[in-house]
Amino acid sequence: MNLIRKFAAGAAAAALSLTLAGASLAADITGAGSSFINPVLSKWAEGYKAATSNTVNYQSVGSGAGIKQLLAKTVVFGATDKPMSDGDLEKNGLAQFPMISGGIVVTYNIDGVKPGELVFDGETLSGIFLGKITKWDDAALKKLNPDAKLPSTPISVVYRADGSGTTFNFTNYLSKVSPEWKEKVGSDTAVQWPVGFGAKGSEGVSTTVAQTAGSISYVEYSYVVANKMGFSKMKNAAGKVVEPKLDTFTAAAANADWKGAKNFNVIVTNQPGDNTWPIAASTWVVLYKQPADKALNDGALDFFKWAYEKGQKDATSLNYVAIPDSVSKVVMESWKKDFGTK
Repeated sequence: MNLIRKFAAGAAAAALSLTLAGASLAADITGAGSSFINPVLSKWAEGYKAATSNTVNYQSVGSGAGIKQLLAKTVVFGATDKPMSDGDLEKNGLAQFPMISGGIVVTYNIDGVKPGELVFDGETLSGIFLGKITKWDDAALKKLNPDAKLPSTPISVVYRADGSGTTFNFTNYLSKVSPEWKEKVGSDTAVQWPVGFGAKGSEGVSTTVAQTAGSISYVEYSYVVANKMGFSKMKNAAGKVVEPKLDTFTAAAANADWKGAKNFNVIVTNQPGDNTWPIAASTWVVLYKQPADKALNDGALDFFKWAYEKGQKDATSLNYVAIPDSVSKVVMESWKKDFGTK
């Protein structure tokens, strides 16, 4: 009888140990990177925990820092708004796939000018960030905004100080619309800005613009909405003035050929179409194909599968464009080859 009791006690202890290990495992599904995806990824993590009791911890540190943490193997997955190159993926044994698309907007803090009252085009925007247009009542701005009460005050440019996929997409757009920008500055997650001062993260940019009169910057649309910031309309590649909203973001994302692109590498800035938002962006998730702990990778993939299948409503509510079902099925099929999923 004592032997049976000891066996039962041992079995119970083993079961408890497994339960605790499972809880620990769930808590260890960690990621870092893109601030662009952070609002919706946080929302997904809440829903996923409610549905499964599993926890996903994500650090909004910027795309560059997220990939560095992934390469240092301190997180399970990275998230970046600049897709990794085929060579870097292969060299490091990584695979990437798209999770979301959305819009980057020009944000400003100008006394007497309400959100949505200003219009920018690519040429004028590049002139501001090149330091060629230095005051709000510049002739180029007045021509675009004849009814706006633009003050004769200096323009304060604010940019992302950290390695940022938002910066990559913003400068990618400027490089497409301005040969001078492409030649002098170019496009990357971090560039040598001709003018202005930096703020860390989308959160830092949002706070700095809100506190700095006469400022201008670029940030994800969800941060503008959450912080009730000033934002501009844009003249797109078709010459049409469009507002930042789900419909115009969706029009830009519709040009993405995810199925035909190697490693799902598609950039959606300055796309054609009358209703297209010109500074659109996407976020990719990056994981190791053969990680040290496959269970953690599998846990992360289970979360992203849940997000594809259950998270579309959350994405839409936050003005993101969810990856279409037809594409998510292609992505999850690729996991069999890349990660050995069933």
